[in-house]
Amino acid sequence: MTTRTPYRPSAGEAVEDLAAELWKAVSAADERAATDAVLRALDDGLAPESVLIDVIASVQGRVGEEWAANRLTVAEEHAATAINERAVAALSVHPAARTNPDRGRITVACVDGEWHALPARLLAEVLKLRGWHVDYLGAQVPSPHLITHLHRTDTDVVALSGSIATRLPAAHAAITACQAVGVPVLAGGAAFGPDGEYARLLGADAWAPDARAAADRLARAPLPRPQHDHQPIDDLPHLGDQEYSMVSRSSTSLVRTVLTALEDAFPAMRAYSDQQRERTAEDLAHIVEFLATALYLGDADLFTRFITWTARILTARGVPAHSLPPALDILARELKDFPRAARTLEHGIDALAPDHRNTAGKTV
Repeated sequence: MTTRTPYRPSAGEAVEDLAAELWKAVSAADERAATDAVLRALDDGLAPESVLIDVIASVQGRVGEEWAANRLTVAEEHAATAINERAVAALSVHPAARTNPDRGRITVACVDGEWHALPARLLAEVLKLRGWHVDYLGAQVPSPHLITHLHRTDTDVVALSGSIATRLPAAHAAITACQAVGVPVLAGGAAFGPDGEYARLLGADAWAPDARAAADRLARAPLPRPQHDHQPIDDLPHLGDQEYSMVSRSSTSLVRTVLTALEDAFPAMRAYSDQQRERTAEDLAHIVEFLATALYLGDADLFTRFITWTARILTARGVPAHSLPPALDILARELKDFPRAARTLEHGIDALAPDHRNTAGKTV
C-alpha cells in the first residue's frame, strides 16, 4: 500500500495539456476525441470558463493562424471550427456548467451577414456561467428580426458580435436600431478593431476584446441607457459626400472593369480557367467591399491593413501579389472623381510597395 498522493497538474498545466490535446483532435478532425478531452477536463475540476476561453478560444485562434499560413485548407479550417463548436455544446450540458440565472437577460447575436458564430457562442456560454439569462440568436441576425426579438423579451443588453470588418455598416444599423428601442449595446469581435475604435465610432455603449472581458464589464455596472434622439449620421458626418453609397452600389461594375483591364495588363490572365477567373473576381470584390467599408468609417488605415493582409495571404499560397498595385491603380482611375476613395487607394498602393507612387491614369 502506498501513501503517495497522485500527481495532479496545476490549473495552468491542465490548461496547456488540454489545449494541446484539443489541437491534436481538431487537426485530425476527430470530434469524439475533442469532446472527450473537454468533458474529462471538466470531470477533473478544470473551470468551465477557463476551458471556453483559455482552451477552445485559444485553439480556434490557432486554427485561423494555420489557415492564414496555408497550413490548413478552407475545408480543414471549417471542420476544425465545427469540432470546436461541438466541444462548446458538450461543455454547455456538463453538470459543472449548470447555473441558475440571477443577473438579468442579455441577447447575444452576430451582425447581419456575419457567419463566424463561434465567438458569440463562447460569449453566450461564459455569460450563462456568470448567471445571466442568455438568448443566443446565432449567426447572421438581420436587424429587423433582432429588434422584433427585443420587443418580445425583457432584454437588458444586446451583445453584438462581428468578425469581418465589411459588416460594420450593418453593425452600425443594428446598434442604432437597438438603442432606438432603449436597449444598450455591448460590441465585441475582431471587426470592431483591436482596441474597439470602431465600436466607439459607431456609437456602441461599450466594447470588450473577448468573452471574459465582456462578462467582467457587465459585472462592474449596468450599461447606460441610450439616448433616443441619436442618428447614424451623427457618428459619421463624412457620409454626406455619398462616396460610400456610390462605391458600394457600383461594386459589380467596378469589379468587371478592373478584371477586364487586368487582362490587358497581364495577357496571361486571358488563359485563366473559369475557376481562376472566378477566384480573381472574388478577390477584386473583396477589395472593393473593403474600400467601401473604409469610406463608410472614414478610415483609410482599415483598407491598408486589409490590402497588406491580402498580399501576405496570396504570398503564403504561392500566388504573386504583384497584380495588386495595378488593380488598385485601375480602381483609382475609375474613382478619380471621388477624393476620399482615391486617397485611400493611394495609401494602399504605398503600403504594398513603398517606392510605388500612384498617378491617376497610370498602371505600373
